Amino acid sequence: MNVALFDYGVGNLHSLGKALEGAGARVEVTRDWSRALALDALVLPGVGAFAAAVAALPTDPAPVRDALARGLPCLGICLGMQLLFDESAEGEGRGLGVVPGRVRRLRTSIVPQMGWNDVEPADDPLFAGLPRLTAYYANSFVCEPEEEQDVVARTRYEDDTFAAAVRRHRTWGVQFHPEKSSGPGRRLIANFIAAAALPAGEAS
Repeated sequence: MNVALFDYGVGNLHSLGKALEGAGARVEVTRDWSRALALDALVLPGVGAFAAAVAALPTDPAPVRDALARGLPCLGICLGMQLLFDESAEGEGRGLGVVPGRVRRLRTSIVPQMGWNDVEPADDPLFAGLPRLTAYYANSFVCEPEEEQDVVARTRYEDDTFAAAVRRHRTWGVQFHPEKSSGPGRRLIANFIAAAALPAGEAS
């Protein structure tokens, strides 16, 4: 399994790359979208700010959307999940628009959310063997999908309940950082690699 770990040009991708390699993937860090879409799976990491990351998207995101619609497996982490949406209150620019909806600021007294929080997953292969999950968060913004069916996990922080994970076809997004979430996080990454290795239509 050859996985493209996309580099927006900011942040340290080392721990995420190691976690993917630990799940059996061969990782290629790249800023080239043509190369990223040519590999077996795509990972959008959770580093940087929305506007800066959007600047690293292709001018025409249609090829990315088309590749994901055709079944290229993708995992977006934190900011990477937010890039799957149309737009964000954090900054200017348009996301990929893979999951209809927008990104809003947390409605809590303490922002950002930093640290461990419970995740309530639905029945999805990304959470196989993880009926209960406590994951590491570092976020000020959260995603609001237009369609409830896209939500595959939720989290509550203070009085704000939001999507902890979304899925559309073979594209997943998680608001938390699995690479920083100990054994359960490593299991989730391994689940993604296992689902990505299946033929399109079998990861259900």
